[in-house]
Amino acid sequence: MAQNSALQYPKTRTTEQTDNYHGTTVSDPYRWLEDPNSGETQAWVEAQNRVTQGYLAELGERGDIQKRLTELWNFERYGIPFKRKTEAGTRYFYFKNDGLQNQSVLYTQTSLDGDSMVLLDPNTLSDDGTVALSGLAVSDDGQRMAYGLSSSGSDWQEWKVRDVATGKDLDDHLKWVKFSGASWKSDSSGFFYSRYDEPNAETQFEDVNYFQKLYYHQIGTPQSEDVLIYDRPDEKEWGFGGDVTEDGKYLEISVWKGTERKNLVFYKDLSNPEAEVVELISEFEAQFNLIDNEGTTFWFKTDLDAPRGRVIAIDITKPERENWREVIPEAEETLQGIGVLNNQFVASYLKDARSQIKIFSFDGNFIREVELPGIGSAGGFGGKREDTETFFSFTSYTTPTSIYRYNLETGDRELFRQPTVDFNPEDYITEQIFYSSKDGTKVPMFISYKKGLEKNGKNPTILYGYGGFNISLTPSFSVSNLVWMEMGGVYAVPNLRGGGEYGESWHQAGTKLNKQNVFDDFIAAAEWLIANQYTASSNLAISGGSNGGLLVGACMTQRPDLFAAALPAVGVLDMLRFHKFTIGWAWCSDYGSSENADEFEALYAYSPLHNLKPGTAYPATMVTTADHDDRVVPAHSFKFAAALQAAHQGDNPVLIRIETKAGHGAGKPTAKIIEEAADKWGFLRSHLAS
Repeated sequence: MAQNSALQYPKTRTTEQTDNYHGTTVSDPYRWLEDPNSGETQAWVEAQNRVTQGYLAELGERGDIQKRLTELWNFERYGIPFKRKTEAGTRYFYFKNDGLQNQSVLYTQTSLDGDSMVLLDPNTLSDDGTVALSGLAVSDDGQRMAYGLSSSGSDWQEWKVRDVATGKDLDDHLKWVKFSGASWKSDSSGFFYSRYDEPNAETQFEDVNYFQKLYYHQIGTPQSEDVLIYDRPDEKEWGFGGDVTEDGKYLEISVWKGTERKNLVFYKDLSNPEAEVVELISEFEAQFNLIDNEGTTFWFKTDLDAPRGRVIAIDITKPERENWREVIPEAEETLQGIGVLNNQFVASYLKDARSQIKIFSFDGNFIREVELPGIGSAGGFGGKREDTETFFSFTSYTTPTSIYRYNLETGDRELFRQPTVDFNPEDYITEQIFYSSKDGTKVPMFISYKKGLEKNGKNPTILYGYGGFNISLTPSFSVSNLVWMEMGGVYAVPNLRGGGEYGESWHQAGTKLNKQNVFDDFIAAAEWLIANQYTASSNLAISGGSNGGLLVGACMTQRPDLFAAALPAVGVLDMLRFHKFTIGWAWCSDYGSSENADEFEALYAYSPLHNLKPGTAYPATMVTTADHDDRVVPAHSFKFAAALQAAHQGDNPVLIRIETKAGHGAGKPTAKIIEEAADKWGFLRSHLAS
């Protein structure tokens, strides 16, 4: 149980700042914390971190937890191999982490049982592991690779080019790339990518990101000579993803606008240097993901008239909608992704949030289902159209990620790489249950724990959720969660509305004016766990990051009585101003905007920052954020923590842990991940009753 936490929080200055939203006056006394570069904000960050680190240092179990995390984390981890056909034969590429390396290392070899060569080791690029590989594209001939690097967790990338045979970098160096991959021309002479204009050096981590442009970079030339392929000065919110078709004949341009899963599709004939960009799909009405093409016939995965997804064919010489042809109809399961291998479609579905893989012929006839090792999440199945082999990963809450090799001709699979982790998977169990939300909607939930658990209402439990942006939470292995279960904890993950587990209708049921459904689903999950004796309010913690941080913030302000502890991480917590920073404007497709009267009313009703009530006893809370988070700027967490410290009444601590030289989460070094997990679990062990 927690020590009494009569903490002396840093004094946070308030101002008389107010804003008028459609006739409603809203105060924003901590607006000054939105400037991360001011001396006052930096002094506040240092003062808060001193309080938090001092508190965490006194937690009795924290050291033992960090030791166990480090022991368990020290195992070899492999990524899914992929290959290229070269003049000399086949070349394989894969990632591997020896165990405690801060970043995984990229290797290459010319046969699966041959000698490997380190192609890129990001650990050598910084002393503390804060430079991460954040993008990779290998040319079709396997001779060159373009790769993106991010520093301190930022979304900004710098791209370079490396010769695969020698492991040496060329002179190419591209800057101000964000939200973009790279796609090579078939002759490997250059690649397409998207970038923004150079930002203000002082405010590059806060300024809004508008006017992305699609370029072509010719190898051996400076970035200043890159060819502008497409931009839209009249559409500041449009972004562009350029992908060369496998036959090398077309550049497909997917046009996105925000995070809504609706896009436009344009294309350019690469065989004609003078060819114009052609608009194939010119309305934002559905999602269209190009799978492959056969001549002028383009296959797309789409949710048009099919919220759970289907496959259609469009002949670009007859692009009128009446000529579109359905190839694979919508199924009961949700179509997550699809590719072409062995001249067949390999489709990945979600069935109640767990993977199912099906193979179809080009005319849409079902061939077979891929037998998976169990109930969990499968990924991979990448490759080229003629490939007869592929690789996939499989994981679950109690199964470390293993890599399998799959023969597409025979349907046989063989275990290719399996990690050795210092635990026995047979000691743990995952069950899937379905519970009713406030409005009667059935919601699935995975619950994992050590076998022999007594359902006596006394088990320390973490309820983790997300519920947004069409993102599905599927079973996956986590060392930190394993340590939690080793200590007798329960780990529960409900598949909330707003996610993509049941297709676009499930997603839309948790957006904009329906966003409260997500919080109702999460609260109902907590109540189900309590009613079924897994835990009690005094033993229940809630956790989530980014949109999941919003989830935690909203639920702890709506039902502070229901939870003993809360861990909102890199959360969107000021729902009235999120769209004013970096890429926040893009989230209006899920959240709505305070600039619209009806959406303001809904946002104001649940915005965590604006629903803290003075004199309320809130759960023990540790807000986590990072100084280089340019996805969800740290001002969200700064303002929420300051307001929560001012409003809270009682002995429960209200802390904010501000990571330095880190961002939204991607590319975070292993050492920082372990340290943060130890802090979180130590904090929870101190504040849950048992």
